[in-house]
Amino acid sequence: MSFRDPLTFRDLEVILEDGPVIAVNKPPGLISQGAPIGTPSLVGLVKEYLKDKYNKPGDVYLGVPHRIDRPVSGVVVFSRNSKCAARLAEQFAERIVKKTYLAVLERPPTDDAGTLTDWLYRIPNEPKVIVCSPDRTDAKQAVLHYKVLKRLKGRALVEIDLGTGRMHQIRIQFGSRGWPIVGDDQYGSTVNFPGTNRAVQRETPIALHAARLIIQHPIRYEPLPIIAPIPKTWNEFGFGPVKLSDGV
Repeated sequence: MSFRDPLTFRDLEVILEDGPVIAVNKPPGLISQGAPIGTPSLVGLVKEYLKDKYNKPGDVYLGVPHRIDRPVSGVVVFSRNSKCAARLAEQFAERIVKKTYLAVLERPPTDDAGTLTDWLYRIPNEPKVIVCSPDRTDAKQAVLHYKVLKRLKGRALVEIDLGTGRMHQIRIQFGSRGWPIVGDDQYGSTVNFPGTNRAVQRETPIALHAARLIIQHPIRYEPLPIIAPIPKTWNEFGFGPVKLSDGV
């Protein structure tokens, strides 16, 4: 399935079904939730998948405790009942969930590992954030930890552990330092994601992948790691197989 192919529920890559928990490897370009009429969304496709698999008439319940940006790929987790959905939502709100991302940076960081701390401000009525001073009204602190896994042809493959979960956090924290994510022209990238062309395509992917979530199972109350394979389109970068660490 390419970035431009129309999607149906049969295209979904379901990576986990465990009791009320269902997790999907979202392809880049697919809106997580709230798509315009006639445009597929991940929530809509997962509902169709459940209706087909379990032969359910009418609408089905699907709890949505989090989402990822449209041009980003990777793990998105849902709940099939409201009680477990509330438990998962609480985990995300209280930052209990451990989130690990992979990104390809157009220019490599100065150091092989580090912690980035910034204050971010969301521009009103725009899907964009900027770095600001901590005393600005509505400023929110953003923290991430990164490690360079590989360097190749002037680019860097980095593993990221999120300390906070702010809007566009990874994108702006690297982009504002001159290390933009490949394909992310909104935050400084000057190159296309392999196989795409922003000049002729309205929506193109960026090289950011939600590789792993570790949640607490909402019934068994034990750690549940969920890993999403990297999109095959990343093969064009030439980094080869990637093994996630236990933490950055």
